[in-house]
Amino acid sequence: MTEGKRAPGPREILLAVVTLAAFVLAPYLFWRGTWFGRPLTDPQLDQYLNDDTKPRHIQHALVQISGRLEKRDPAVQRWYPRIVALGRHPLAELRVTAAWLMGQDNQSPAFHEAARGLLQDAEPLVRRNAALALARFNDAQGRPQLREMLRPFTVRAPREGVLRYRLTVGDVVNPGTLMARLEVAGGEPLEIRSPVPGKLERKIVVEGARVGAGEEVLAMAPSADHVWEALRALYLVGTAEDLPEVERFTRLVRDWPEKITQQAQLTAQRIRAR
Repeated sequence: MTEGKRAPGPREILLAVVTLAAFVLAPYLFWRGTWFGRPLTDPQLDQYLNDDTKPRHIQHALVQISGRLEKRDPAVQRWYPRIVALGRHPLAELRVTAAWLMGQDNQSPAFHEAARGLLQDAEPLVRRNAALALARFNDAQGRPQLREMLRPFTVRAPREGVLRYRLTVGDVVNPGTLMARLEVAGGEPLEIRSPVPGKLERKIVVEGARVGAGEEVLAMAPSADHVWEALRALYLVGTAEDLPEVERFTRLVRDWPEKITQQAQLTAQRIRAR
């Protein structure tokens, strides 16, 4: 957007806050092909939310609570302590969903504090949803994660072994996609799966090479959905430090949706106006 155009008004800013609720969770809302649309009663929500033997029950309950949050149902606050606790669950998918839910009530001090803690999570998707949630609280602590969502993602070898690729450059990658295997001495091959969505941009080492633990093996271009969500969050909390990353998307690029260019222009304009 050019400098001569008007700055976004309060209504546009409010719209950005409201629409930032979608986040990057779509693959997990239908986790492994399961549909969670069946309504649950309050007693069923209590049961499902605390059923640690069946993680899909917990996921079902979280998605149902999300729907009630969208309708501004104050009764869901009774489950807030459990949602905060699920942010520490061993299963990454549940932490991803918990972080997402925390951004749907940006008036909850408990959610605000818990989302800050999730910025240190081991899983990139948890950190990203936490950063997006914090933007809805007008909290800029997640800005480093938001910038990472705009950059290529590097995949590293989990240990030493011989690398065997399973994908070709240009392939679209989703969370959990098998990208390569490591042949290790005296054991079964180890799978290298993607923790984030994107597109395979570059193979850093050649097929059949021996790599060390922690060595970079693949580079992925960021997902268009993640870029768009990060740009919307930076519209709310971005600073001049973020402008170089944002401005890379202000020019229309082949294979990228036009909405990304438009959002990048709006975000850059908003940051300059602050």
